[in-house]
Amino acid sequence: MKKEVEDIRIYHVYIDFISYIEMITEKYPRSTKNGIVISIKDNLYAGMKDILLAYKAFDKKDKLMYLNDLDVTLKMLKVFARISYKKKYISVKNYGAWSRKINNVCMSLGGWINSCLKQ
Repeated sequence: MKKEVEDIRIYHVYIDFISYIEMITEKYPRSTKNGIVISIKDNLYAGMKDILLAYKAFDKKDKLMYLNDLDVTLKMLKVFARISYKKKYISVKNYGAWSRKINNVCMSLGGWINSCLKQ
């Protein structure tokens, strides 16, 4: 039986992260909807695209390239979390939750990268 993308842990962790960010960005001021919110969501969905591309990649080198792209995207999303907190778009509680969710994705990503390197 072929494994589907829905069977891998990072997929579910990332879907949870997307749901949280979608909910939290709804509370941003209207003036940010065409600025930081668009940038956050562009990066957020680029991360999911990297997960899907890595899952579909046959070559280990290509898979690792997509996973490294995902790592960069996660670092950008951490920057957006800091900016959002400093600008008071999110509370300290939201900042903590955002950081924990990114860390959960990063742990899953690290496991996937390690399994690729062992092959």
